[in-house]
Amino acid sequence: MASRAEFGETTTATEVANTFAEEINGKTTLLVGVSPLSLGEHIALSISHHKPSHLLLASRTLSKISSVIDKIHTQHPSLQVTPIQIDLSSQSSIRSAATEILSLAPKIDILINNAAVNVPNYEETHEGIEMHFGTNHIGLFLLTNLLLPSLIASTTSAAPGSKRGHGKTRIVNLTSAGHRLSPVRFSDWNFKKGTEEIPVDERPPEGLPPNLMPSSGETYNGFLAYGQSKTANVLFSGSLNRALGERGVRSYAVHPGSIWTGLARNLDEEGQELIKKTGKFWKSGDQGAAGALVAAFDPALNDIPEKGYYMADCQVAEPAPYAIDEGMAKRLWALSEELVGEKFHLKSL
Repeated sequence: MASRAEFGETTTATEVANTFAEEINGKTTLLVGVSPLSLGEHIALSISHHKPSHLLLASRTLSKISSVIDKIHTQHPSLQVTPIQIDLSSQSSIRSAATEILSLAPKIDILINNAAVNVPNYEETHEGIEMHFGTNHIGLFLLTNLLLPSLIASTTSAAPGSKRGHGKTRIVNLTSAGHRLSPVRFSDWNFKKGTEEIPVDERPPEGLPPNLMPSSGETYNGFLAYGQSKTANVLFSGSLNRALGERGVRSYAVHPGSIWTGLARNLDEEGQELIKKTGKFWKSGDQGAAGALVAAFDPALNDIPEKGYYMADCQVAEPAPYAIDEGMAKRLWALSEELVGEKFHLKSL
């Protein structure tokens, strides 16, 4: 469990960063998904106040990263902050960005996978994968695996008692309570089949409202697709813990809470109204960023998590059972390798 029982839904990233300032100091952090006024900006600003060694900010639009860097340098002009351009819907872009990152940061202590899309209509990545699944999971799956040499290097270079090693190397995957809308559809990840055509264990939970299900005669619903991708984020953290736990790497999947950010910018009016009704407590950006920082820097989370790697409101929480199912995690890993055209042998790193 997290070290501070008092941390909860109203806790801010500013508070968390102040609490774990010594853990941030001197570390190299890569944050994927950064733009002005976003969750990523709040995460980046909070980290920047506590003397990280190197802060790498990766996103699709360089001008947006530059705006965030300008804010950081207003307060910390000498801090090393590096922009990285990456399009997570393009595997060639991901591979190019990973090569650049590995050259700039031979050791990465913290990787925060914050990037995500949420679109109402069916779209595909450059490789023909449904956009939510292809960007929110497959893109981050590929990037994370390509960066593992630098993440492993941060654990193997640790001296006894140092800030590195023994579970202090972290991979944080931002997920969502929306994972409860859908398991991974292994037989139909591109949503080409009707619900009744897929296996029972791949179907959405019973009782969802009609606007969260495909319309009559349709097979696609953007909320279900988003939910599938967020389930994949949790399963991915579980696989990383099982494969890399003994190497000193820990992974947590974090639901940031209900926050009105740019993630909903592509939704139509009906979709935005539905999102507004889902949250009982709407967080500020600073509050929404808090959970990711707990997952990244809280030393109480150094021990290998078994099933306690899903977090919400700054504490370990209980996800949908299918999101921590080891068998489904293995199937997802195999499918992900198939979709990126490469096998990753983590035990040999």
